[in-house]
Amino acid sequence: MITSNIKQRIIGKGRGAIFAPTDFLDIGSRASVDQALSRLADQGVIRRLTRGLYDYPKKSPRFGFLSPSADDIAKAVARKDGQILQPSPSMAANQLGLSTQVPSKPTYMTDGPTRTKKVGRQVIQFRKASPKTLVGAGHKTGVVFQALRYVGKDRVDSQIVDRLARALDDDDRKLLATQSRHVPAWMHPVVQQIVAHA
Repeated sequence: MITSNIKQRIIGKGRGAIFAPTDFLDIGSRASVDQALSRLADQGVIRRLTRGLYDYPKKSPRFGFLSPSADDIAKAVARKDGQILQPSPSMAANQLGLSTQVPSKPTYMTDGPTRTKKVGRQVIQFRKASPKTLVGAGHKTGVVFQALRYVGKDRVDSQIVDRLARALDDDDRKLLATQSRHVPAWMHPVVQQIVAHA
């Protein structure tokens, strides 16, 4: 019963979903959840990525099962460990199109310990960061603050303001204004321009 309930929830999330045993503790005990996930992995329904982390892999007719993205893995690891997650400044700049450089090792700022996690061929770095660096974590606003850190106060121009403003909807802009109280003072006028951007 537990196995079929877990299987239903996994399939409901759709291919590409990544999860940990802790995501199913409302269905059964830790031991029974572990057993069910192990059974589903043996049946080939899900794939074990690393200890305590599984995915319902996306399938390509040409390449078979696809590897999950570093972003999805990092989010799942953070959720599993109950940690806050924020992309590093260079990753944030890349995500928002302010930089074409793709960081060789995906790096995330977190309130957990500094460590490196290897999942398949992906190597992901987690760096312990101060609460100030984690402002807006889990929201688009956090990515904007990190991208601004990457650009630096002397290189922000109207094009960058324009691009960042377009990445946010009205709710994001309100949140950006509220959260900007906790970021370095040089960002305040930039945030005001982004929020005022029509």
